[in-house]
Amino acid sequence: MALSAPAFPVITAHTRLLVVAPHPDDETLCNGLLIQRVRDAGGSVHVLLLTDGDNNPWPQRWLERRWSVGPVERARWGRRRRAECEEALRRLGMPASVLQPLGWPDMGMVDCLLQPDRRALAELAAALADFAPSLVAMPALDDRHPDHGTAHVLVRMALARLGREPDLLGYRIHGRGDAGPESAPAGSPARQAAKQEALAAYRTQLALSGKRFRRLARRPECHAPIGTASSAAAGSLPWRPSPLLWPRLRLTAACVSGEARQWSWHDAPLQRDGQGGWRLDWPATPAVGACFARLSLAWPSPWIFDHWGWCAL
Repeated sequence: MALSAPAFPVITAHTRLLVVAPHPDDETLCNGLLIQRVRDAGGSVHVLLLTDGDNNPWPQRWLERRWSVGPVERARWGRRRRAECEEALRRLGMPASVLQPLGWPDMGMVDCLLQPDRRALAELAAALADFAPSLVAMPALDDRHPDHGTAHVLVRMALARLGREPDLLGYRIHGRGDAGPESAPAGSPARQAAKQEALAAYRTQLALSGKRFRRLARRPECHAPIGTASSAAAGSLPWRPSPLLWPRLRLTAACVSGEARQWSWHDAPLQRDGQGGWRLDWPATPAVGACFARLSLAWPSPWIFDHWGWCAL
């Protein structure tokens, strides 16, 4: 049974806010007002940009009037998007020094999680240790973009490795419903205007999706305080996929202990739970502490978002 989520933390001059942004624009769309609140309170802000958002071919094709997008063009696009992030933060009143880009592969976060040497996890843990945040704003676990949900898991694993327990806030961009209770009222007109001005720095994103992005930026910033959840009974999974899909399914599991694995559905350590569902019988699952699972379909598709996504066990 999950513990109740804590109240939203008080923002003071002692607040050290770390915003984890899987892609350029996440820091503005869901955290532009929060960043300004911490800044105005005299606190410190650091933005950890996991990828440069370089795997974004359709806007690139449109703006650059090209069809073929190879490694050179993709790297150039990533540099452009990172520069837009720097400009957006400047418009939010933040110096360039608050941005720390890691340069991980866009749409490759699951691969980073599954690296045998846990290189990405070590890099993330080092960044967290260096800034020592008191408050972390990161994607919600149930955000349906695979990079976002996986970023949540990686942050939880990195914090467990360090033994740190800052206040955690989850924000959702992709998915139904709200991420949680509003972190604040809509925001002063000045802060709202600064957020819209920051969003305008993202010319690459506004070219084809301007209406959608402006709508997202106008939403109240909803952050769900994340409590420490105990493991679900017997590690039961919330999904009951059709047997017709089993040959194409992939199950990924990760624990705060640092273990991460992926199996085909037929090879996964699954047992029936006696209620028509499935239980993950993985020795790495801790008796105490969080474990996460993701169900995905290994099938080529232009649709990038998860159908099942991540869950906490």
